[in-house]
Parts: sequence; structure tokens; C-alpha cells
Amino acid sequence: MTKADIVEKVADGTGLTKLETEAIVEGFLNTVIQALMEGNGIEIRGFGSYKVKKKKGRYARNPRTGEQVFVEEHYVPVFKFSKDFKIAVDSGMKVTNKTEE
Repeated sequence: MTKADIVEKVADGTGLTKLETEAIVEGFLNTVIQALMEGNGIEIRGFGSYKVKKKKGRYARNPRTGEQVFVEEHYVPVFKFSKDFKIAVDSGMKVTNKTEE
């Protein structure tokens, strides 16, 4: 599913225009990115939480050449799904897989 698919589905479900929905989706994504850039975490109850993790510098190996290279300390965004989210996906997949059998 692409961002355009999400916009279309939300627009169909809310009655908003695709243009309005696209602005809302873009606004949400930009807000998440900006908050993480500022070092803030985001928690959406029943969905999950976004935060930034610091990765230590380390030595890694270039898979093409086998050469050892140093990867500097860096930050990566992470998302942790809520328990409710995991249960909903599991239940939905079980129903979907039963109907396919």
C-alpha cells in the first residue's frame, strides 16, 4: 500500500476530498519526522510509539570487498507496535488465511 492508497482510503472513509486528505497525511508524516528530529518521542495509544535510538560507532565489513570499515555513531528512528495493534493484525491474518484455504 502506498501513500496515495492511504489517502484514497481515508478520503473514501471520511468524506473529505483527496486533496484535503493528502494535506492531512503529509502534515502527520512531517510532524512525526520533525518531532523525531528534535529528539521527541511520539506515542499513539492502541497503535504504537516512535522514538530515536542512538547506535554506537562500530567496525563493519563491506560485503563486496570484505574490507573493514568504521561506521560512525548515528541515530535511527524506530517504531514499536502496541499490543492491541499486534493482536488486531494477528486476528485479521488468521481470518484471511482461513478464507483462503
